[in-house]
Amino acid sequence: MGRGRVELKRIENKISRQVTFSKRRCGLLKKAHEISVLCDADVALIVFSTKGKLFEYSSTDSSMESILERYERYSHAEKRLTALHDQSEPQDNWSVQYPKLVSKIELLQRNIRHYMGEDLDPLNLRELQSLEQQLDTSLKRIRTRKNQLMQESVSELQKKEKALQEQNNSLAKKLKESEKVDSDQQTQLVQRRLVQSSTAMLLPDPPPHSSLQLPSLTIGGPFLATGGGMDEGGGGAQDRHGSKSLVPPWLLPHIN
Repeated sequence: MGRGRVELKRIENKISRQVTFSKRRCGLLKKAHEISVLCDADVALIVFSTKGKLFEYSSTDSSMESILERYERYSHAEKRLTALHDQSEPQDNWSVQYPKLVSKIELLQRNIRHYMGEDLDPLNLRELQSLEQQLDTSLKRIRTRKNQLMQESVSELQKKEKALQEQNNSLAKKLKESEKVDSDQQTQLVQRRLVQSSTAMLLPDPPPHSSLQLPSLTIGGPFLATGGGMDEGGGGAQDRHGSKSLVPPWLLPHIN
């Protein structure tokens, strides 16, 4: 039986992958040796395993260093030639690039006129149908984008409305609390005034000023003020002006 075709993909089993690496590495080194001997070619082979281990092979007549040095010289020279070619190409091909750019500009301008509905006479039925299909596709994309923008705008407005509604509810709640506090303060003030008025009504009225009686200043007590202080005519002691006096008669000469 012939060997079946192996699918080239990474081997998931670690042991199988290591065994396959060892076998293929040996085969690769053998092929490199064969091509160097049969074709008289300078061959250099470098292999790094997954663990970073180095495996190399170089031809018998040449060392690895000499082959790598030749490779670096060739690679550097090739890069310089490529860079010089890229720098000189626009100048050398300017005369060729200019007509291409002019034709592209004309094509774009003609397409723009067709999209605007102008210069449609040279077009045949198939080209008109293709143009119509392109316009329909463009309109569908435009409408889809327009609907998307409208939905985003509506969603944004709904969010703003919700935020404003929450703010309104918060302000209404604060207003109710403020009104409740004011009402409680007014109620307490009315009750305080009622208590004060009722207290004032329960207190007795103060005596008038005219009914206040001063204490007797008569020396000797009430007897002198009522009986002993009266003169021979039975009246009370009077001063020079004829008014009654609370001072005893024997003190009047000293006062006068």
